[in-house]
Amino acid sequence: MLKGFDHNIKPIEILTDEALAAIHKGTLDILETTGVTFEHDETLRLFADHSCPVDFDKKRVRIPAEVVEECLRKAPPNFALKARNPKHNIRIGVNTLYFSNSMGMRTVDLDSWQPRTPTREENVNAVKVLDSLDTVHYIAPYTPYMEIEGVPAAMVMLEGMANKLRLSDKVIASAYQMDSETFAIKMAKVAGTELVGSVSVSPPMTYSESACQAMYRWIEAGFPLDIGSGAVMGGTGPATIAGSTITNNVECIAGIVLAQLIKPGTPLMVADFVHPMDMRWGHPAFGAVECALHEAIFAQTFRKYRIPTHHWYGFGSSKKIDFQNGYEKSMIALLTAMSGTDVVELHGAIYGELTWHPIQAVIDEDVANWIGRFMGGVNVSDETLAIDLIKEVGPIPGFYLEQPHTRKWWRQEQFIPKVADREAYSEWLKKDKKDTIALARARVEDIIAKYEPKPLSPEQDREIDKILEEARRFYTEKGLM
Repeated sequence: MLKGFDHNIKPIEILTDEALAAIHKGTLDILETTGVTFEHDETLRLFADHSCPVDFDKKRVRIPAEVVEECLRKAPPNFALKARNPKHNIRIGVNTLYFSNSMGMRTVDLDSWQPRTPTREENVNAVKVLDSLDTVHYIAPYTPYMEIEGVPAAMVMLEGMANKLRLSDKVIASAYQMDSETFAIKMAKVAGTELVGSVSVSPPMTYSESACQAMYRWIEAGFPLDIGSGAVMGGTGPATIAGSTITNNVECIAGIVLAQLIKPGTPLMVADFVHPMDMRWGHPAFGAVECALHEAIFAQTFRKYRIPTHHWYGFGSSKKIDFQNGYEKSMIALLTAMSGTDVVELHGAIYGELTWHPIQAVIDEDVANWIGRFMGGVNVSDETLAIDLIKEVGPIPGFYLEQPHTRKWWRQEQFIPKVADREAYSEWLKKDKKDTIALARARVEDIIAKYEPKPLSPEQDREIDKILEEARRFYTEKGLM
């Protein structure tokens, strides 16, 4: 079992009990009176069979409160995510903080900051870096790139999945589109691992046919779910944080209900991706403080339901790896962790889901370790209080550096970053005066040079190649390649 970070800090709760009750009541009201659209006939029939009023023409399902409450109770409060290597299994929902990477459409040139499509080699190296980072507890969907030079769009997710399965033996998540999940499931079975099956809601309050089909397929394969939604406040959700909390809850809970109706006890977590709209520009305000406020409410709400939560805010609005990028990503990740979220998405993304870089990922590992150390809290015991030692050392000229207590405890108490510059100013001036990006670049190069793959067997490799070829024929016949 892979160890995450202990949640030794009491989760922050920004809602009063009365406000939390009002959000719960409003959520149940919308589910029962307005309902949710499911663009999938089998799903509509399933809801109708479980006493939910269904408008088959409008594909609208209204879910009574008693059905909601029953399905929330059936969802397990914790569950295992299984990796190819059992040592990398993790358990979600047990007061432990885990991190996963974020993703991006393209890479970015670090001199011009111009986005560009990554090469196959860059995509391979990106996964090598993620697999090597101790704070990437599982590898998120996509590749981490959503475009790869020379790979048809219909095959990007699947070629990315094959790359992850071949390089990493950590927990791996999968997205879906155009039936790609059917091939991803086959590859995972060949590799002897499970996937975390992503299911994304389309705000406001709609499950597409492909989302419903993916949920059925993940559950049939025996894989846990990651159900997420992400309205834009003032666009696809109300402009208020509280209002978009209601619609987001409705969207996620409707998915929980569907999963438990398909198979009671299906393990799952829910993910938050709500952003305010920057009304000056008409697009989401990535890295905004309102994201942190929404996530805090989201985590507090679903903690009451005993459903594990996942933070999907892995990026900011800055186009560069710079100060703005650092404070937007770090503050939201820290506040999310302090809110009690189980999984925080962080490593690698720069702007939105448009740009990603391994140099950002290794910088983010320092951030993850920093947050993890804070979440571990302060050890208060007779030995750490050090009363007898303080009495022994006394005032000046007393000194603690040579004490056995110091040698024992400093490494346990201190987090030592792997990239950040902590040299003395005088020493830094004498040397190359490297900044964080330069130090991170050196670490990425070192990781790639020393990377030791966790290969599949030759037979498994051949089977995955056959599945990829099957997928290429499938998408060619559909006119998508």
